[in-house]
Amino acid sequence: MKERFGETLFPPPGKTPREDTASVMKFYGLPKSFPQDVMAEARGLSKKADPEGRLDLRNKFIFTCDPVTARDYDDAISFEVDRKGNRVLGVHIADVSHFVKPGGAIDREAYKRGMSVYLADRVVPMLPEELSNGVCSLVPGQDRLAFSVFMTFNKSGEMVKRSFAKSIIRSRARFTYEQVMTVISGGAKAARSSKDLKAVFGVHELAQQLREKRFASGALDIEIPEVEVLLDTEGEMMGLVTRPYDESHQMIEECMVAANEAVAKELWTKGVRIIARLHEPPEDEKIFTLRSELKGLGVKVGNITNPKVFAQLLKTIRNNPLYPTLAVMVLRSMKRAVYDSTAIGHFGLSKQYYAHFTSPIRRYPDLVLHRQLAAYLTGGVKAARIPQHSLEKWAGHATAMEDVATQAERGLIEIKKYRLLEEQLASRQVVDYDAVISKCAPIGCFVEIPELAVSGLVHISLLSRKYVRYNESDGSLSAPGGGSWRPGKVIKVHVARVDFDQRRVDFVPCS
Repeated sequence: MKERFGETLFPPPGKTPREDTASVMKFYGLPKSFPQDVMAEARGLSKKADPEGRLDLRNKFIFTCDPVTARDYDDAISFEVDRKGNRVLGVHIADVSHFVKPGGAIDREAYKRGMSVYLADRVVPMLPEELSNGVCSLVPGQDRLAFSVFMTFNKSGEMVKRSFAKSIIRSRARFTYEQVMTVISGGAKAARSSKDLKAVFGVHELAQQLREKRFASGALDIEIPEVEVLLDTEGEMMGLVTRPYDESHQMIEECMVAANEAVAKELWTKGVRIIARLHEPPEDEKIFTLRSELKGLGVKVGNITNPKVFAQLLKTIRNNPLYPTLAVMVLRSMKRAVYDSTAIGHFGLSKQYYAHFTSPIRRYPDLVLHRQLAAYLTGGVKAARIPQHSLEKWAGHATAMEDVATQAERGLIEIKKYRLLEEQLASRQVVDYDAVISKCAPIGCFVEIPELAVSGLVHISLLSRKYVRYNESDGSLSAPGGGSWRPGKVIKVHVARVDFDQRRVDFVPCS
């Protein structure tokens, strides 16, 4: 693959909208299909879920919670209260390592791919469908092999015990996020209506407690809404929808975070090096730049070198009309999370120990961690150790492939957005958008369109028929007679020019 990342080189659109995805896949070197030896091995996998030697949990109420459109289910949840009144959270992950053996054709291809890539109209999976949607998918009513993490929490939300087991489960219910929100919204009354719903509500209450504890310890609450592109059968963009991130999503996230932390802490503290999910604190220089940028936008900034003050800052900007822009600024100030075998810790989550364990269907580091935990449970620390050079190689490759996946996913969405804007111009269709001014400069106003998650420029000559002056003292623009423009102000605009090659848009104020 050519070295494109970090440069201003964008994936080209296809000749037609239907060919955009193929163009992006070619640009980033994404595979179209699996090699024959991989498919042959996948077809030969046993579909029998053998409970021998496993903890049998098929009589427990275990459920999944996923989007309505989900096709595979790699994690499930259980909840009980023990005799001491402590809450026992079970996180049950598809046991991919049972089927994907080290060095086999599937394993070699999974390592090469690194992780699944989620494009606007398709998934480029890490594993063949026979596994991801077949024997490894925790579908309701079917016996499935799992790797279970049990975490016991006291009334204060402290984890007082953790244990792990290879298991066999049978999911009793498949909930969607919308269904779980209905239970949550119904409160205690809904929880009392059945034993099953009581378990769901119990998980929710525990998750909210864990979430509050994380933020109190300095975890960062950065929620930039995920935007989903709606396409028609020809690949044309019909619109954008913002995926909700409500308490049902938070519930599952907290369960996964807890399981990831429990596995990482168990192995790392026992002397087993793993592929950690490392997120280091931001550098002082980045913090200084962020302070200057935020002050320029009128945001009061304290001593954000203190993690708790940094976290508090995110709460204060939540209702700011410039929040999406401010959140991106914060993200850019931080180091990116990577896979690493020499250091551990996650600044953003405020976790001392953290690794990826909960998605072995779509991430190779999770699969490696499954194998290490399994070896540790049966053979101890020595059996779980992997040569450091291997861990370093795998961690570096996984980070590189994550970059590819991120760039490809964003690249295709950008193509669809710019196609939409070009079509509006070509058809002389005037669509008014609410735009938030993010910055003023002598050249004009830079604006953000929240509806499209697109930024652009309103040239100074288009703001007023009168002379517009840039005020360097407060970073605003003003015209005689009272016209003024400053960061945070919302104005109505429509598209004036689209430069597809440079991914730039000029807007004009609505008259």
